[in-house]
Amino acid sequence: MAAVSLTLPRPVVSFSVSPATADKPVKCKFRVHCCKEVNGRPGVEFAGGNQNGSAGSPEKTTEREADVKRPPPRPRRIILVRHGESEGNVDETAYTKVPDPKIALTEKGHAEAEACGKRIRALIDKDGVVDWQVYFYVSPYRRTLETLRSLAKAFEKSRIAGVREEPRLREQDFGNFQDRETMKVQKAVRHLYGRFFYRFPNGESAADVYDRITGFRETLKADIDIGRFQPPGNRNPNMNIVIVSHGLTLRVFLMRWYKWTVEQFQGLHNIGNADMVVMERGYGGRFLHTSIALHSAVS
Repeated sequence: MAAVSLTLPRPVVSFSVSPATADKPVKCKFRVHCCKEVNGRPGVEFAGGNQNGSAGSPEKTTEREADVKRPPPRPRRIILVRHGESEGNVDETAYTKVPDPKIALTEKGHAEAEACGKRIRALIDKDGVVDWQVYFYVSPYRRTLETLRSLAKAFEKSRIAGVREEPRLREQDFGNFQDRETMKVQKAVRHLYGRFFYRFPNGESAADVYDRITGFRETLKADIDIGRFQPPGNRNPNMNIVIVSHGLTLRVFLMRWYKWTVEQFQGLHNIGNADMVVMERGYGGRFLHTSIALHSAVS
């Protein structure tokens, strides 16, 4: 069989360059005419170039990629809740026979917690949005866990984005089993020494609580920055964080968050059982305290 010799014409490349001006860069375009017709078939024509002189089309960032690069929206608000009335609030001798982490709520405390949940629900409903959710952080003590279970009755399961038990939110450690008379003496000494720095024997000072709350605050800020409260790709700006903890712990949290001084802390008192402090998201994503009522019983 005789060999067939096929000669293909060479591609022709043509450039056009526009000179640069004071306000426009060099504009370069090229066009390739490849084999206008080969064996009766039409050839191919390519064109390219952009205003900065590089070949090919400019990179395009998709809307999804841009969305990933944007930081997640900050929560709508942070709500601090103290546990409901506990057995220790009613009878201090409970601490002499029951470990502090196992002190339960009273019947009144459960009712207070349910009422608190309804107040939180009403507050969120006022926003007038349909896609809101709540995310809970809670101290591992029995009275705070029971408070959470009672107040959570105000929310459908679909509204609860998650619950995290956080040991750093526990109550100040007053030192294992607490003898009533000994505690009276210790609290009197604390008043003389200073409520922030006085450390209970075998226990903690408020300064010790400050140190662990500082660690929790950094965790919380990191969770906010990465949008831990939401599934990947979900950018709901109507998330509400609820922190269920203890009187002194919440005061220290506010002190650390707003950089209050020790002197300012000394003038604070606990909020009431099942009361709350609301930190609303304000200008620039900062959280403003709008309902501080630190005026109840002394810790």
